[in-house]
Amino acid sequence: MIELLQKYDVLGAFVTTIELSALGAVGALVIGTVVAVMRVSPVATLRLLGTSYVNVFRNTPLTLLVVFSVLGMTYLLGLQLSPDVATNAFRWAAIMLAIYHAAFVCEAIRSGFNTVPAGQSEAARSIGLTFGQGMREVILPQAFRGAVAPLGSTLIALIKNSTVAAVVGVNESANLMSVMIENETAGIAVFAIFAAGFVILTLPLGLWFTSLSRRLAVQR
Repeated sequence: MIELLQKYDVLGAFVTTIELSALGAVGALVIGTVVAVMRVSPVATLRLLGTSYVNVFRNTPLTLLVVFSVLGMTYLLGLQLSPDVATNAFRWAAIMLAIYHAAFVCEAIRSGFNTVPAGQSEAARSIGLTFGQGMREVILPQAFRGAVAPLGSTLIALIKNSTVAAVVGVNESANLMSVMIENETAGIAVFAIFAAGFVILTLPLGLWFTSLSRRLAVQR
């Protein structure tokens, strides 16, 4: 196993996985929050758009989105994010991770809305706050507190789903693992290395989100 670690840049591959996951997570949180607000908006058109976004992307395979971003957007439509092939694939993969997981972030935040008593929004309106002000100052902070646990599960799933980027040649952990399995006979050792790597990435995050959800829980 030591020889494998010395021969291949396993650490570099996991750094790429972390970068890909971090960019995807930030994008998913931003897009997912906007879509969640659209889904509870008083404007019917915005609610329809938000619902359509969730239903379309939640039911579309992530692999299909990632492949489409490179083959369709880059080679058919000419929308390149970088002249370098590897950088272009990395950026499209990060965007598709964000777009896909935003649908799940939206549903997590929407579950957080359900933890906020209806009286909170009525109180916000009674003191003259608009929908946007009430959402920003009163509802969203409480909704995020109630949605910590499902948001944590979504972000952990995003880290594991980042392996899909290997299908478009992004040099992250899953891509390197397939190269090592192809070149080496120690398949079990290779699998153990990458399984341990993903446990190290996701287990502390899961424990932190569990602890955070307990600390931020609101007794009603």
